[in-house]
Amino acid sequence: MKESVKKSPVVRLAVCAVLAAALFFLARGTQSKVASLFAMVFAVLFFEALLVLVLGLFKPKSHRTKTLLTISASLCKYVAALVILCWGLSILGVDISAIVASVGILTLVVGFGAESLIADVITGIFMLFENQYNVGDIVEVNGFRGTVKEIGIRTTAIMDVGGNVKIVNNSEMKSILNRSNNASVAVSDIDIPYGTDLEAFEEKLPALMQEIYERRKDVMNAAPNYLGVQNLGASGVTLRFTAEVPEDQIYKATRILNRDLLVGFRKLGVECPFPQVDVHSC
Repeated sequence: MKESVKKSPVVRLAVCAVLAAALFFLARGTQSKVASLFAMVFAVLFFEALLVLVLGLFKPKSHRTKTLLTISASLCKYVAALVILCWGLSILGVDISAIVASVGILTLVVGFGAESLIADVITGIFMLFENQYNVGDIVEVNGFRGTVKEIGIRTTAIMDVGGNVKIVNNSEMKSILNRSNNASVAVSDIDIPYGTDLEAFEEKLPALMQEIYERRKDVMNAAPNYLGVQNLGASGVTLRFTAEVPEDQIYKATRILNRDLLVGFRKLGVECPFPQVDVHSC
């Protein structure tokens, strides 16, 4: 599947080149405007695909560079469409200069019908210059949390942990929470029995926290912290632990912290309590 995705731009490039060349020679032999028109279309698509392919060869490390590359690829498509439109009209004998002269009226007419389009483009430009978010950042928009996969002239693509991709118009990217700017905190609440000697148990926790960190440096920025007693429950005392982790590891780190605390407690001779029912027979 991945191989076919990688080869698709090359295949498109080859198809456009072959069709453009064939139609070009056909147009020269027959003087057909239709053949010239199609030859021009495939030639422009060839160069557009070539530029996108070249941009895809870069493997940038910074999120900012990735953003510039995705926007450049998106811009190539819009420019190609504009060139095809203007060049096509010229081939068909339409006076482009007259259209350009009346661009003021056309702008007024189109402005009312494409207000949202203009808002998307302008918002995208401001977000780019203000560096609000970049490709690869983890953001939360209107309750949807995911990784920015692509930023275009009009839209932004965000993928959540389940692989679902949400396409959001740039003008709708409001109240953005960029979670990549700061480290996140994984939280774990775990119970111990009321009969546990809490003071003696707390003295053993720093060594356990350091042991967990030494094994889990790939998902934790520092050793977990013991915050204290969080709740006095019906069957046990709830202790709260936190760990500073990268945002992209927040869910994994929480699962790991829960697991390692459970195993660590058992090694210290403390078993997590569970509800029990005493039945008395008369």
